[in-house]
Amino acid sequence: MSRQTILGSGGAIGVELAGHLTKYTKEIRLVSRNPKKVNESDELFSADVTKRDEVFKAIKESEKVYVTVGFEYKLKVWQLVWPAFIQNVIDACIEYKVQLIFIDNIYALGKSSINHIMENTSINPETNKGKVRAEVDRKILDAVEKGKLSAIIARAPDFYGKFKTSSVLMNTVYDNMKKGKTSQWFCNAEVLHTFGYTPDLAKGMAILGNTETAFNQIWNLPVDKPLTGKQWISLFAKEMKASEKVMVVPAWGVWLLGVFIPIMGEIHEMLYQYETDYIFDSSKFQSAFNYKPISNKQGVEETVAALSKDIF
Repeated sequence: MSRQTILGSGGAIGVELAGHLTKYTKEIRLVSRNPKKVNESDELFSADVTKRDEVFKAIKESEKVYVTVGFEYKLKVWQLVWPAFIQNVIDACIEYKVQLIFIDNIYALGKSSINHIMENTSINPETNKGKVRAEVDRKILDAVEKGKLSAIIARAPDFYGKFKTSSVLMNTVYDNMKKGKTSQWFCNAEVLHTFGYTPDLAKGMAILGNTETAFNQIWNLPVDKPLTGKQWISLFAKEMKASEKVMVVPAWGVWLLGVFIPIMGEIHEMLYQYETDYIFDSSKFQSAFNYKPISNKQGVEETVAALSKDIF
C-alpha cells in the first residue's frame, strides 16, 4: 500500500504538497469538504474532518497522512475543534498503522523564544491559541513517546505564496498594494520577521514524510533568512511597482479595531510576534537534506507573477 493522504487538501500548503508527492507515489488521496484534483490521478475524498467516523474513513488504507487542515481563526472554534480532531487523527493512525506528518505553527512556543526558534525550543505557550496548539503537540508527542504512533511535527512560520494565503504579508501588504492603498504592518516594521514560501514548506513536508529516519522528531521546515517588515514591503513594492510607504498599526490600535473587526480581536494576543525579532531557524533541515530554500526575492517575484495572472 503506498497511498498518501492529505487532510485539508484545499489549502495553500495542501495544494502545493499534492504536486510534490507525485515524486514518491501515484496514489494520492485529497480530503476536504469539496476536494479538487491537483494531479490527474488524484483520488478525491469528500469528508467533514470534524467528525470522527469521517476522519477514520479518510485515513483508512493509507500509508501516510499529512495534516494541513486550517480551521476558522477563532479561539472558541480552536478550543472546540482542534484537540478532538487531532485525537481522532491519532487514533485512526494507530488503528490503521498509518504514519502522521503534521504541519504546525509556532504558537505553542513562548514569547521569549521567538528571537531564535529551533526544534528543541520548549513548548511554553503564553496565549490562549498557543495553549490549544500546545495541547495538540503534546497529544502527538505523547503517542510517539509511548511507541504507539510514528509521526513528524513539521513546524512552519507565517507563510505566503502563489496560492493565495491568509497572512499579514498577503492581507495587509499585497492586498493593500493591489488596491493602491498604503501597506500596513503591526507594532514595529524595523524588527526581523521570518516568512516561509509555500512551495518550500510543502516540498519540505513531502521530503520528511518520505524519509523514514525523519520520523518521531520535530523539524522546522525550510525558509530563507528573515527580513524586517520594511524590507518585505520593499520586495513587494518593487515587483508591484507600488509605494514602499507603510502605516505601522500599534497593538492598542489592533485591539481597538478588534471591537469592530472580529479577526483583529483574534490577532491581538499574537502581536508579540511583531514586537521583536521573529527568527525561524531551519538549519537542521537544510543540513540534513543539503537543501537551499528559495530566496525571499524569488518567492515574492513568483507570488506576484502568479497572482497577477489570476491563474490560481
